[in-house]
Amino acid sequence: MIDTVIFDLGGVLLNWNPRNLYEKVFEGNEEKINWFLNEICTSEWNSIQDSGLRTMKEATELKVAEFPEHEELIRMYYDHWEEMFDGSIPGSVKVLEELKENTKQRLFALTNWNVENFDYAENTFPFLKNFEDILVSGQEKTMKPDPKIFKIAIERFGIEAEKTVFIDDKLENVKAFEKFGVKGIHFKSPEQLRESLKELNIL
Repeated sequence: MIDTVIFDLGGVLLNWNPRNLYEKVFEGNEEKINWFLNEICTSEWNSIQDSGLRTMKEATELKVAEFPEHEELIRMYYDHWEEMFDGSIPGSVKVLEELKENTKQRLFALTNWNVENFDYAENTFPFLKNFEDILVSGQEKTMKPDPKIFKIAIERFGIEAEKTVFIDDKLENVKAFEKFGVKGIHFKSPEQLRESLKELNIL
């Protein structure tokens, strides 16, 4: 019987994407947006900050030194980080709130997130208070899909893997946690999430 549900945040409950900022910066020019996010401030570059192995300031200065001609665009990444949000994903938030109100499952979150700016999410999205605890990669100096962070989650949350469901929009993260015995749900939409939880007799 499932007694624990662990949510990812970005892409499952929150609409966060650097494109939301740079679509405004580049006035919707897809070629320029793709160039900047694939060649300059890449997801791989940002993930080092999410893993807590480098500060935002250090990352910015390194990138400016590498591409001084694009300094203004690079500094925007963290200076205007909040503009990368496009609110929450209402259908998923509704599922979370229903779990909180109508079921006995323990609720946790496990997120790849820079610890320096996680307080923005906590202060902006009150539904995060539905979680008993949130494990933030930047705090732990490791991130999904590294097995270390799943071991930390199991120990800190005090859960039994075989009684746990993990929801994430990245398949590699789901498969990595499934190796510990949890039931994984690869998130694609709030509707699909709801049906998957119904199949597990959770909703």
